[in-house]
This record gives sequence, structure tokens and C-alpha cells, in this order.
Amino acid sequence: MKIWIAHEEGLAEMGAVPEGVTVEVFPGGEAEFPSDPSGVEFWVPPYMAEHGATGTLARMTSLKVVQLMSAGAEVWEPVVPEGVTLCDAKGVHTIATAEWVLTAILSHLRRFPHFARAQAEGRWDRREGESLYGKKVLIVGAGDIGETIARRVESFEAGITRVARTARDGVHSVDELPVLLPEADIVVIVVPLTDATTGLVDAKFLAAMKDGAMLVNVARGKVADTDALLAETSSGRLNAALDVTDPEPLPEGHPLWALENVLITPHVGGNVPGITGRAYKLIGEQVRRFAAGEPLENVVRDGY
Repeated sequence: MKIWIAHEEGLAEMGAVPEGVTVEVFPGGEAEFPSDPSGVEFWVPPYMAEHGATGTLARMTSLKVVQLMSAGAEVWEPVVPEGVTLCDAKGVHTIATAEWVLTAILSHLRRFPHFARAQAEGRWDRREGESLYGKKVLIVGAGDIGETIARRVESFEAGITRVARTARDGVHSVDELPVLLPEADIVVIVVPLTDATTGLVDAKFLAAMKDGAMLVNVARGKVADTDALLAETSSGRLNAALDVTDPEPLPEGHPLWALENVLITPHVGGNVPGITGRAYKLIGEQVRRFAAGEPLENVVRDGY
């Protein structure tokens, strides 16, 4: 059984490999294949490498599993052939992403972007900030990351409202958003990108948010309508923190860059030291399950 992984360091982080399993490193891109790709049964592609994967996948005629290093799998679903199981890395990026959200919220409330600009210009410019204490935070996406964000925000004694596709105990349905949005000071978007969530944050969604509210998007850029978001933030009515944009990367000169009430980071919410090792611990477990014929975790699409 042949496994290809994307990082040399993954060989040590995976843990024990079952007898009869060969693990080789293929970093992707223009790198040479370490051996004949037709014998690969389990592939771990590089992070965010789906655009160049079609040719490689076509040569992996024995492929059974694609294990991603990302939490989102939407861009891989149309790329991975039918009959191949696709798994994501749910849980690997959870803590880092939750930290990014909390950092973005606190930075906005305490006006750190303003102070950073003033420091760069050598100006002592005092401004009053706001507290997260007592704020109403609406989290759209009640999965693993959403719940981790909620626990951290609750420690600041802010109020939390959870929203998911369907209602359950303690969680509201997306159908209730028109009623919930006007009450929220901060709206955090952490949903997967699907047909149902593409364009979820549209002009109507944003118009329902109250004046001065903050939108935090750590999901995918296409969840939000960029033109509608630009209209609401350029007017100053809403504020935003974006780790993802549409298009991505956000082009140089795009008007969102110039807005002082919009914080933009280049899709780095889960990008922290040690994340690769954490991912390969999950990958090692998946390889051992696969070799033993056991069910895999984090299955997005079952090809068996």
C-alpha cells in the first residue's frame, strides 16, 4: 500500500506506520513524482493545492482516499474523482481559528488598527475603545469552530446566540436571521461553503444588521457578497474583519483595502506554528484506520 504526503516532517509526526505501508513525500507543484503515481492509494495533497491537482489525480489510477490538511473541502469536491473518498482536517485548525476571531473582535473594539496607523506616523492619538463585556455576539455556524469561538467569547461575559442550518437545543435556525441580526453587535460567520451558504451574507443580510455592528468572516470569501459588503462598510454604517475575501487574494487597489473600519488578513486564521504537526497526527490515525480497513474520520464524501 502506497501513501503520498506533502511534507517531509510529516514522516515523523504521523507516528507508527503499519507493516506493508510505504509512505513517500510529494510536495506537489512542479516537483518530480517520488515513484509511479498509479500505485498511490492514499494521498495527502499540499494545503490549498487544488488548482494544480487535476493532472496528478488523473495519473493516480489506484487512488482510494484524498485526505486534506484544510478544514474546508468545497474546492476539492469537484476535483476529486467519483469513487474516491474525500476527508477534511476538521479539528486541526479549530483553536487557531477561534483565536483569530477573538483577536479580530478585540482589536476592533479597542481600536488597535487606528493606533497601529498612528504609531506608524509617529502620532499620539488617544481614542476611546469599547469593551466586549456585555456585547451581543451572533455566531452563524454552530460546528466545532463556532462552539470553540462561543466558549472563548463567553469568558468575556458577552451574550452568545448560535445559528445553524437547522434549529436544535440552544441553536437557532438560519431562517431566524432576519429577527436575530438587528440585535447583534458582532456577527461571526463560520459556515462551510455550500450551495446554501454561497452569498448568504448579501445586501439583505447586511441591511438587517444594526448601525455600527461588526461582521467577522472566517468562513470563505464567497459566503459574503463583496459589493454589498463594500457598500455597507464604505458608508461607515458597518465594520468588518475579513480573513477571507472574494476574490481571493483580494486584488491590489481594491477599495476594501483603504477602509479604516475593515481589517483584512490574508487567509491566515488557522496558520500558526505547529499546525502541520497537528495535521499529521490526524493523518497518521487516518492511515492506520485505512490500512486496517476501519471507517475513516472526517469523511466529506464517501467513495467506497
